[in-house]
Order: sequence, then structure tokens, then C-alpha cells
Amino acid sequence: MSSGGLLRDLWLDLQQPAVLWQIGVLLACFALAWAADRWLMRRYAPADAESRARALGRRGLKRIGLPLVMLALVLTARPLLAQWHSVNLLALAVPLLASLLVIRMVMFVVRQSFHGSAPWLVAFERSFAFLAWSIVALHILGLLPETIAALESVRFPLGKEQINLWLILQGIGAVLVTLFVALWLGGLIEMRLLRAEGIDNNLRLVFARLLRALLILVAVLVGLPLVGIDLTALSVFGGALGVGIGLGLQRIAANYISGFIILLDRSIRIGNLIEVANMRGVVTRITTRFTLLRGPTGAEMIVPNELLVSAVITNETFSDPQVRIATQVPVAYGSDVERAMEILVESARAQPRVLADPPPRAFVAAFADSGINLELGFWIADPEEGSLPIRSDVNLAIWKAFKAAGIVVPFPQREIRLLP
Repeated sequence: MSSGGLLRDLWLDLQQPAVLWQIGVLLACFALAWAADRWLMRRYAPADAESRARALGRRGLKRIGLPLVMLALVLTARPLLAQWHSVNLLALAVPLLASLLVIRMVMFVVRQSFHGSAPWLVAFERSFAFLAWSIVALHILGLLPETIAALESVRFPLGKEQINLWLILQGIGAVLVTLFVALWLGGLIEMRLLRAEGIDNNLRLVFARLLRALLILVAVLVGLPLVGIDLTALSVFGGALGVGIGLGLQRIAANYISGFIILLDRSIRIGNLIEVANMRGVVTRITTRFTLLRGPTGAEMIVPNELLVSAVITNETFSDPQVRIATQVPVAYGSDVERAMEILVESARAQPRVLADPPPRAFVAAFADSGINLELGFWIADPEEGSLPIRSDVNLAIWKAFKAAGIVVPFPQREIRLLP
């Protein structure tokens, strides 16, 4: 029976009382499917210490359980009811349920691949659902064969091959399917790599991104031949792509290559406190194109990886997180310099962030115009917490101790002589 005839026969069925049997069967299938779905959800309820595979299966079952069970029930009930009544309504329900099942399955795989946080997922889900329902509508109306024939009539040459619009759409669909499978597999393997012990974090990121890129390439190489597109016909675009990378995309390509270099040589790691091109912050994320720094004010700076490879970088926590901080304090001439130096050291030792080893030390830095400049040097092990707070605490303690000891911090002094 053609799809167009299905609508006519369904219209005739709706005018007969016997259509109530089909409606009743559909309602019964829905009730049974809903009960089975509830039972499965209770059986596989979230547990406190469930494995990732169980959690993934539970989420997938929640997504596709109801349409899958109902489709199976309708396919089972249709030949049974066909022995006594027409089943045009059930025949119409099959492609609708199948399309709903496909939409939910595809979106489940996509959301798992991108962890359900990509902002374009909502727009993609709507577009994919619209496309799937459009294909089902064309099938039901009997216009799908004519639509395919019209697409096949649009031909144009590609190298030595002749391709048509329908073949291109098939190729896009095949690539998308294989791509989603590749992304899903890549996401699973990436999570396992990121949880693996004994491997440096940067190497985990490198392996995960290389594996995902390899799976995407394999998906394209597998998807296109599946629909009969000869890959040699695309060789004409290889030179154009190379020219495009060499001219307009060289900076982008340089950033990606630099990203892999940073991840491989481990010169910068997540958690490092670095300074580059007057930008200072903690590395919070390293991608293949840019590195994200979080500054002391909370602002996030996106630094291209090319800059991190070509510029001089100050990495305060590369091999040792200990950092020396110095502060200078002037005292008036005539003050007890040795006592002032003891106060500097004691004020630093009183702060919990200051390390005892190496110990704080005070020095006579210079004999200035208005007084003697003393310098206090101390070490901290948490530079990512900022140097200004600890410097402020030490200076405040010095000021209080100087006032108690009667040590004067001099004002700038100038001597003016008037000649007759």
C-alpha cells in the first residue's frame, strides 16, 4: 500500500465504528509501554555508588524507553488485529513512533558526546526534529519518491565524477551518523583517559584530543564511501585547502600546533601561575587553540597558544611553587636599625602564609636622602592566592610594631639654604 493511499484508507477508517478497535489498541499499547517504562525506571533507580556504565544505561533508557516499548507493542499488535480489522491507524503510528525514537536516540548520543552543555544543542535538536518529521510527513503523503527524484535530477560535476544533490545529502547524513558515533566513543575514551592514574594531565589531554581528531577523520573517511562518494573526487579540494591554510588560516593553524606543543612539552600546566605580555593569572584551562588565565580580580583572559610559544613566559609555579616576596621600609637616621630589622623578621614570621624555610630575612638596602631603606624578603608557597594580601598583612604588622617600639618612618626631607 502506498503512503498516499494510506491517508485515504485512514480517512475511510475514521468514518467507521470499527476504528475504535485501533484506537483502543493504541491506548492499550501506550498504557503498557508507560507501565513498563515506570517499572524499568524503578528497577534501575539512581544508586549512591553506581558505575558510569549503569548510569549511562539508565539515562539512555529514560530517554528512549517509552517510544521503544510502544513501537515494539504496535508492531506486534498490528498483524494480530489485521486478521479481523483494517490497521491503517496502526500503520500510521509506526513511522511516527520510529521517527520519535530516532530523534531521541540521536540527541542522547549528541548530548553525551558534548556533555549536554553546548549552547547550540537546543537549536540542533529543533532542526533535526524538524528534518525527521518532514521526512515522515513526505513519506505519509506519498511525496517522498518524487522529492528524491527531484533531488537526483540536480547534477553537477566534481572532478571526473558526476554527483547529485540527493547523493550529497546522503553523504552529509552518513558523515553525521558516523561522526556522532565517533564523538560518543571519543567522549567515553576521553573520560577514561582523564581518570587514568600515572599519566600527566597534559598528556591525558593530548591523547584525548588526538584520539577525538582521529575518530572524526575516520568517520568522514568511512561515511562518504558508504553512500558511493569517491574520495578521490575530493582531491581537487586538497590544494585549495592547503592554500587557504597557508594564507588565511595560518594564524589559526599556528595556534592549534602551538597548543599541541604546550600540551606535549608540559611547559605550562593547569594551576600554574604565569605572566605573559603584561597578563598575569592562574591557568584554568588549556585547549588546542587558546589557554585560559584567571587573573587576581577574577577576570578571565583568553591567550592564543601561539603567544605562549613565541613569547617569554614567567611561570612562578613551573617546578617549585615557592615564591619570594620583598618589601622595603625606610627608617629615620638615628633609629635602632638592628631592632628594626628584628621587627621586620618577626612581623613576617607571624603570618601563616609565610614559610619558615627558607626563613624571612632583613637587609639594609640603601642609605637614602631621608632615611635608611630596609628590605624584608620572605617566601610563600601559594602564589596563586595573590601577593598583595600577604604583603599588606606584613606591612600592617610592621607599622604596628614600629609604633610600639618608637621607630620612626621618616618623611621626605629637603634642606634649603638661602645665600646672601
